[in-house]
Amino acid sequence: MGNKDSKRRIAQAVDLLDAQLRELSLRIHANPELSFHEHKAQQWLTEPLMEAGFAVEKGISGLETSFRATWEGAAGGPTIALLAEYDALPGLGHGCGHSLIGTAAVGAALALKRTFPELPGKIIVLGTPAEEEGGGKIIMCNDGVFDEVDAAMMVHPQNKTMVLRGALACVDATFTFHGKQAHASSSPEKGISALDALVNAYVAINSLRQFMKEDVRIHGIITKGGDAPNVVPELTEMVFILRASTVQELETVREKVYRAVRCAAEGVGAMVDIKEGLIYAERNNNKALAGLFARNLEEELGLEVNDPPQKGGVGSSDIGNVSQMTAVIHPYIRLGEATTHTPEFARLAGSEEGMIQLNQSAKALAMTAYDLCSDRDALRLVRKEFEEWSNSKNGG
Repeated sequence: MGNKDSKRRIAQAVDLLDAQLRELSLRIHANPELSFHEHKAQQWLTEPLMEAGFAVEKGISGLETSFRATWEGAAGGPTIALLAEYDALPGLGHGCGHSLIGTAAVGAALALKRTFPELPGKIIVLGTPAEEEGGGKIIMCNDGVFDEVDAAMMVHPQNKTMVLRGALACVDATFTFHGKQAHASSSPEKGISALDALVNAYVAINSLRQFMKEDVRIHGIITKGGDAPNVVPELTEMVFILRASTVQELETVREKVYRAVRCAAEGVGAMVDIKEGLIYAERNNNKALAGLFARNLEEELGLEVNDPPQKGGVGSSDIGNVSQMTAVIHPYIRLGEATTHTPEFARLAGSEEGMIQLNQSAKALAMTAYDLCSDRDALRLVRKEFEEWSNSKNGG
């Protein structure tokens, strides 16, 4: 059987699953769940995998809403992970399209097993919760989930089709300021304003922007400003996300920001607690793997692949941590004109355009996994690139 014919059969298998995948994606879209609380999505995504004979484990790495679904074909092939995301955004629902991402991974795996039950290799669908807030993949990396994985990939909806778009390292930080309550009019001299400490810290952070590299991003919100205007605030809080090109560059940003915050609190006699989340690493895209994916997009699906932005236009994802562990790609397939993290994009994810993007994503994932399992030379190039990158990074 020729490669072209094999890809045609994979596409047909995805099309046969199309109605089922649409229903699954739209159900998740209509029931958005926040990070670490994706109980319904976990159940709905694993049901068709269990029915198809995948060995399903729930709650791996201590994450209640994670899962690992495994199918082993013929012996001697690689282990390929298809990553499923399915958490939503507060107030926006699936404004990042994770309802499509999780379903596409499931659809690709089902199509592969149905079409090539003796495909040499192991296909794993990894349910990775809390991408938006918390970093589920980081926890799974630390638990060794990716140690035996030869390549990992997922597909993200976006307003442009790209296979080599990067991502910044980032960390979220919660700043909690502690002052002393007093009557704001009759005895303000007895109080210490946690709100003034917060406002001064906010201004101090803004004053740093001129002195940061152009790819640094610092953005945040005030989550608590006090309880009553006639009471000197005793407790206030703000949450920021800090981003930089690499984890190393992020260390410099963290140092400057945290020093500014501590000095702002000290200046009014308040105290501040700084609580960090997990650090999301920058993304190391595997170019050889991206090339396989791009060829499937262009030659099999007829999609135009665009170059990534030269400056700006990138966010962060915990798949960056996976990319430090194994060969990874995080390609994008176009879904309309809207940008992610907006109500418009959430609507697109549940529209007919979203269902078309879902179909394309599942096909491209399945075809690229097939390439890795059926073409030893392609797999060798992917692994060689990653190992050379890893050795150079670690001084080997």
